[in-house]
Amino acid sequence: MPIKIPTSLPAFNVLKEEGVMVLSEGAAKRQDIRPLQIGLVNLMPKKIQTETQFARLIGSTPLQIELTLIRMTEHQSKNTSSDHMEAFYKSFQEAKLQKFDGLIITGAPVETLDFDQVDYWDELVELMDWTQSNVHSTFGVCWGAMAMIYHFHNIDKKNLDQKAFGCIRHDNVQPSSSFLNGFSDGCVIPVSRWTEVDRNDILENADLEILIDSQQTGPCLIQDKVKNALYIFNHFEYDRDTLKEEYLRDVDKGIDINIPDNYFPDDDPSQKPENRWRSHAHLLYGNWINQIYQTTPFDMEQIGK
Repeated sequence: MPIKIPTSLPAFNVLKEEGVMVLSEGAAKRQDIRPLQIGLVNLMPKKIQTETQFARLIGSTPLQIELTLIRMTEHQSKNTSSDHMEAFYKSFQEAKLQKFDGLIITGAPVETLDFDQVDYWDELVELMDWTQSNVHSTFGVCWGAMAMIYHFHNIDKKNLDQKAFGCIRHDNVQPSSSFLNGFSDGCVIPVSRWTEVDRNDILENADLEILIDSQQTGPCLIQDKVKNALYIFNHFEYDRDTLKEEYLRDVDKGIDINIPDNYFPDDDPSQKPENRWRSHAHLLYGNWINQIYQTTPFDMEQIGK
């Protein structure tokens, strides 16, 4: 089954050309099943790119999924047109009136700020608390994951002296986890952040379990069984060129940035990088969707009860 998104959303044609099954409103109504309701709280500046990246991953399962795009109510996007935001997004204050089988909270370019310095922090706190009664399973990504683990467990992020940046090898440390079905012992994951969450802080919390770890850049994927949440600090959703775009952007700004580790062939930015994480990315998000499907109530009013 495909993912259901508006035919006018830019991601529709991109994913269709890639062979990802996408479904129009009319076709969805002809299928006599309940689609999984997945929300995407998109905090990234390049919203269209981020929509496509996550729709690609959650749209590759054999289930029908209806994707709802969500924005912070008062925060105004500087990099995406108001017409696009008006056409395709619900504010959180609108979206919170419904329930979701799954919710993704993306990263955001605010990681060096204290959490309470972020202009939409109060509403994001409201949203995170709301997930506990209105969302079956929540997936925090990068800064979104750090925000959740800080809010729910009082584990703060720590600044790095140098950006963790590149395609980093990670270890599957919980191969029996249902979220890691099909994973090999190790995998490469794009990393792009100036902060980290300390491994010892996670290990000292009995509610949290590290599923994917890295000796070079620290914990990556954390399961929170009490909050029914996953936290991933790195970027399985990235396209082939996303790290390249970030590197060239920082170079143009005059930022002292290191070449992404293990990314460009021969560490030469003029060469085309390879996507070596796509298969594991689809496995992880497919496993998450599968777990939601197996455990979410058929009657959505029972979510959170």
